[in-house]
Amino acid sequence: MSFLDVFSLAWRTVRSNKLRTGLTVAIIAFGIMALVGIITAIKAMNQKFSESFSSMGANAFTIRFKERNIFFGGDNRQKTELSKKGNKKKEKKSNLGRLITKDEAELFVANYHYPATLSISLFGNRETIISYEDKKTSPNVTLLGGDENYLSLNGLNVAQGRGFNRTEVQTGNKVCVLGYDVARKLFKQGIEMATNAMIRINNIPYRVLGVLESRGSTLGFNRDNMVVTSYNNIYRDFPAGRSFVVAVQTDNILSVNEAMGEAEATFRPVRKLTTTEENNFVLDRSDSIAEKAMNSLGFLTISATVIGLITLIGAAIGLMNIMLVSVSERTKEVGLVKAIGGKSKMVRRQFLLEAMIISVLGALFGIVLGVLVGNIFSIVLNTGFVVPWNWIFYGIAICSLVGLLAGLYPALKAGRLNPIEALRYE
Repeated sequence: MSFLDVFSLAWRTVRSNKLRTGLTVAIIAFGIMALVGIITAIKAMNQKFSESFSSMGANAFTIRFKERNIFFGGDNRQKTELSKKGNKKKEKKSNLGRLITKDEAELFVANYHYPATLSISLFGNRETIISYEDKKTSPNVTLLGGDENYLSLNGLNVAQGRGFNRTEVQTGNKVCVLGYDVARKLFKQGIEMATNAMIRINNIPYRVLGVLESRGSTLGFNRDNMVVTSYNNIYRDFPAGRSFVVAVQTDNILSVNEAMGEAEATFRPVRKLTTTEENNFVLDRSDSIAEKAMNSLGFLTISATVIGLITLIGAAIGLMNIMLVSVSERTKEVGLVKAIGGKSKMVRRQFLLEAMIISVLGALFGIVLGVLVGNIFSIVLNTGFVVPWNWIFYGIAICSLVGLLAGLYPALKAGRLNPIEALRYE
């Protein structure tokens, strides 16, 4: 018999045992669905991370405060001194652990001469209430402060009105730009009515310059539910003792490393660091932030792989048992095939093909279900449809291997049956 004849016979046998085949396919499909579904969801999350954190572009970086852990008794740690009077411990004074102040951020911008676009920003809070006439928002609006370059460097586009100018930032005029959701909630008649309107930010009057385009949400953070004003306003009206952040964007991605080196050399004297002291600030590239965030999802991939493999191991054991039962049930059939001239090789091939057909069917159903389940996250995160092509091929290959291994012993057992004893089997 040719390979096609053996395959056709195996396929008819699989179809004739619908319940048994269906249960085994369902077990295998569940394992592949868990694996492919989680991988698909992770790819959707990675895509959202890339979109969110790359708004500044790969040619940008930020200078921000890095909180330092202070230890005692090490070479590079702060040491204590014993006072001879009273044996009291005194901490050696250090400028490590200081927030970046407004004066330091502005001094850095004034002294940094590398050709680049700079922006100073300051975070306000996430519990702001915005009101207009008799309407007001929930106390969950994010308040941000920046300068005239803040919107462009963070990929924020103005849909209505305009952004800040340098004079408004320096003088601390009480002006702001509304996020899309905030404007839509306060101005039901249309967001275009928000421009030049007087609103209240925590009962402090501000004039609206414009409304930002909608950007959706990222991992639970609504980027449209915010208000942006100047950092001077945040510093004056909403003091919270937070650190300033300086963003730097170069004209060319190839010059980022050089610009970062220049920034470090400029900022160290501003922070009054000696040559032996470590930096008490950190320089982060915008693309590295996305990379770190995506790498943090690696444990989910490992978890998905473990879950899928455990399920597939269980499915392989179940498939092997089913094939062994099938060998016992079809002993007379095998004896008849051998009696009319069928070879052991053909019998082994038929049972192997049956096991692999069941396993591959489980893989196909599991892949389809996994992609659909995983793309629920794409809908939630508002990303495009994601298909993990590499894991689709991996899933088919893994299931083919599972079917091969699970059907190997039953196939060998069937091939070794003696035709005379098989025909007499009851």
